[in-house]
Amino acid sequence: MQPLVSIKNVSISLNQQNILSNISFTIDTGKIITILGPNGAGKSTLVKLVLGLLKPSNGLIVRKKNLTIGYVPQNLQIDKTLPITVKRFMQLNPTINSHNIEKMLHRVNAFGLINKTMQQLSGGEMQRVLLAQALVKKPELLILDEPTQGVDVNGQITLYNLIANAKNEFNCAVLMISHDLHLVMAKTDEVICLNKHICCSGTPALVSNDPEFIALFGRNAANQLAVYKHHHLHQTNYQGRIMLPNFGAKKNV
Repeated sequence: MQPLVSIKNVSISLNQQNILSNISFTIDTGKIITILGPNGAGKSTLVKLVLGLLKPSNGLIVRKKNLTIGYVPQNLQIDKTLPITVKRFMQLNPTINSHNIEKMLHRVNAFGLINKTMQQLSGGEMQRVLLAQALVKKPELLILDEPTQGVDVNGQITLYNLIANAKNEFNCAVLMISHDLHLVMAKTDEVICLNKHICCSGTPALVSNDPEFIALFGRNAANQLAVYKHHHLHQTNYQGRIMLPNFGAKKNV
């Protein structure tokens, strides 16, 4: 099957500074890929490259023809002097009809927020609304840039479950940047550890034991990943049925 996106030996420099070097990986249908890395590692730049908002200085990015992408940004700045309801916010996309808005808000457990203003939403509520908007067009690729930033732990778990469920329902790929090392591991198929280049990649189990991962995040973090995965190897669908995730992605070397 053709990858949705192929990134081949991509490098990018901005303002004469090297941001990313020799990045290569593919995004395939039905897989959740999580990008981990310290601040300044180039994670958000990589997302912009995949979205086509930036062009690589070297290398090649090939996207499936007419690829449909849903995007949840890291930060959404809304003018507090211009209150806008969740429903009106969703309607800013002229291709979305009212029925689809209501259906998707129900899907992410956010229908009760429809008449609230965006300024009234908590961090977790905001992210669920943004996820609903990204899913309305049934994307083949869902991209999320730090989706749980400013969200409490319970909200993070809820959001990761919603993302995994959306992947299963729409059979889309998910590319996600996260700093929640222990929480994200139970919901991802492949991890890419980034520090301006790909330090290591593969299944969560492989990456948590990789010397370069341990050098970046420490042995304690690696041990926490293993403990969390051992106790959280299931996920639930929209009907609450337990489903086993796929941890079979190959380690990249």
